[in-house]
Amino acid sequence: MRTLKYVILGLLMRHSMSGYDITKEFQNGLTEFWDAKHSQIYPELRRLYDEGLITYEVQISGEALEKKVYSITEQGRQEFHAWVEEDVDTIPFQRDVFRLKLYFSDNLEPSAALHIIDAQRRLHRQKLEHLEDKVRRCFGTPPKRGTPALGDYVVITGAIMRERAYLEWLDACTALYQSEP
Repeated sequence: MRTLKYVILGLLMRHSMSGYDITKEFQNGLTEFWDAKHSQIYPELRRLYDEGLITYEVQISGEALEKKVYSITEQGRQEFHAWVEEDVDTIPFQRDVFRLKLYFSDNLEPSAALHIIDAQRRLHRQKLEHLEDKVRRCFGTPPKRGTPALGDYVVITGAIMRERAYLEWLDACTALYQSEP
């Protein structure tokens, strides 16, 4: 499945955008749970255009700078709605080097295991602080249903809950590695 296809269609459901604008979305809101590089976005835009899911108009900026501003077609809207309404029937699998190291922690001294746990704790606290700050900066109260901001809010608050749970798990790991054998 070309998930990037649906991410771009979803962004264009909100409003017309240039390739640069779409790339910026990946650096802003989507970065918390999805990523794509410039080198992936532009070929996907070309495929979507060839499939009749998007169209574009060339706009001139300044004296000579041209940019394509993409819009979703009715066919693109239909495909997006079909995809977004489908059930997700898999739990995402994520490779996690830290968990892999803990899996083999019988080869570590307890102090070394505690060291890598503490390093993860620092990273996840930073991530939690970043997410909580983002909620404070972007949302005074939960956004209204039917607005793009609600989806952003739901995803970010879910990420906050995930980070809090991860930190609790790290605390439990610390207790285990500090206990007597």
